[in-house]
Amino acid sequence: MTRRMALFGAAAAFAMTPLAAMAERGESGHLNLIYWQAPSIMNPYLSGGTKEQEASSIVLEPLARYNENGELVPWLAESIPTVENGGVAEDLRSITWRLREGLLWSDGTPVTSADVAFTAQYCMAPDGGCAQLRNFNDVESVEVVDDRTVTVHFSVPKPVPYGPFVSATSPIIQRAQFENCLGANAPTCTDANFMPIGTGAFRVVEFRPNDVIQMEANPNYRDPALPHFATLTLKGGGDAASAGRAVMETGEMDYAWNLQLAPDVIATMAQGGHGVPISAFGTLVERIEMNLTDPSPDLPPETRSTREAPHPILSDMRVRQALSMAIDRPLLVEVGYGQAGRVACNIVPNPPVFRSDANEGCAVQDMDGARALLDEAGWTPGPDGIRVKDGRRLVIDYQTSTNAVRQDFQALIQQWWREIGVEANLRNVNASVFFGGDPGSPDTFQKFYADVEMYANNFTGTDPENYLGAWRCDHEPRPATQWQGENISRFCDPEYDALHLQLAQTADINERGRIGRELNDILVQNYITVPLVDRGRVDAHANSLGGVLLNVWDSGLWNIADWYRIQ
Repeated sequence: MTRRMALFGAAAAFAMTPLAAMAERGESGHLNLIYWQAPSIMNPYLSGGTKEQEASSIVLEPLARYNENGELVPWLAESIPTVENGGVAEDLRSITWRLREGLLWSDGTPVTSADVAFTAQYCMAPDGGCAQLRNFNDVESVEVVDDRTVTVHFSVPKPVPYGPFVSATSPIIQRAQFENCLGANAPTCTDANFMPIGTGAFRVVEFRPNDVIQMEANPNYRDPALPHFATLTLKGGGDAASAGRAVMETGEMDYAWNLQLAPDVIATMAQGGHGVPISAFGTLVERIEMNLTDPSPDLPPETRSTREAPHPILSDMRVRQALSMAIDRPLLVEVGYGQAGRVACNIVPNPPVFRSDANEGCAVQDMDGARALLDEAGWTPGPDGIRVKDGRRLVIDYQTSTNAVRQDFQALIQQWWREIGVEANLRNVNASVFFGGDPGSPDTFQKFYADVEMYANNFTGTDPENYLGAWRCDHEPRPATQWQGENISRFCDPEYDALHLQLAQTADINERGRIGRELNDILVQNYITVPLVDRGRVDAHANSLGGVLLNVWDSGLWNIADWYRIQ
């Protein structure tokens, strides 16, 4: 491999298993999935929530994705473009993809390169509020070469050009279905957003937001022997405990996602005999985001949570640092995750070349140091122990999604912050709403109508370039973007942006690692985001379900076409 492709290794075509080759479509009957965070939409471009990305990945597919080993593999494309095969230009300013021959949408119409180009137009449309815009960083234009060939042109050299149309966060959508949904019209296209026409193994029959999705095998799927299941139900809602029990104890469900439960609880469930937990570490980090802008309800939406109004307390880095220092991360791991968790001092925990070793001190709780910082910042203890400055008490609103582990974390962190003189008002929001991305809801994590909030997310694949681009200036959710965007803390630093641009143009993997670590350190050492736990992904599947390959680098449902019922 050349220096430009050393990061990814050889690109291998996805091979169909012998079982799949011999099977008949639908012979395994019905498949039951349970996602306790219920999807609210089937369009990943209008939601930053993992639950929407996973659900929509059953229907909508990209040109390429990452397999269970983090390797880039072709999906709707014939092969992975490289400099060596001529698919990536020598000057690294373009990449050319060629679609597989004979691809059809689930409505029977041909998939063409015009659909690919339209997908970029859709996400990059002004006022569209595309939640996955970072995948299109530095895209200048998308050229339709012929019906099966499309070239993406970049404004700068891109040694790693695999952002647009790669992974579950950047699938291809049908131009005919979405062509009237550009820009501000995007969230108004209910039929398209709830029941997208796709190329995946299944198509939507019924969608009830925040409740249940019914699907059936796509009659126009490219492999006539797949999927093995004829129909599928994705049930949403409830909680992680009920989802785990439904698979491992009662056997009502075949697959449960994201079992964010204490390790002893999962072990007890596994004794039920109907299913088994599966887990793997990737890049998922539970963190606290610090709001750098004023979320006061007295401000209008155009100002609230925008940089026009700096946060009255958290704009002082000493306060943010004190809040981080007061946290006992090893105890959080023990209480919440056991062997499925590790202390996180970086927002990019993997792969090793991008993992910084400059922040390991976060693993040690330092209450005295936290108190000293607040003293230095002018916050003095009041009669009740809560600190005061200029007549203002040090009180913050701390929100997260409703989940037993997260509420345990909130209670512990509230106690630690109280010990250093900070009062935290706790709030939890139903996960389907919190991660739903509804521009009309005040309770989404994107709007961030609180002072600090806790959640987890990660990046697809093994390179964090696009992920680290989320903290660039002007990527914040705001009314003009339908409250979509990745810069949740509203951080803005021109030096960070310049360094990220340098990463985007750097080929050598060791140098990319150095720059990536530096970007990570800017975020962590300025306490913009406060990593807590490097979380392993824990799902569960029925003993009767075969073909499951847990994938922490892309969608967990990436190979659902190959799942089958063990007889």
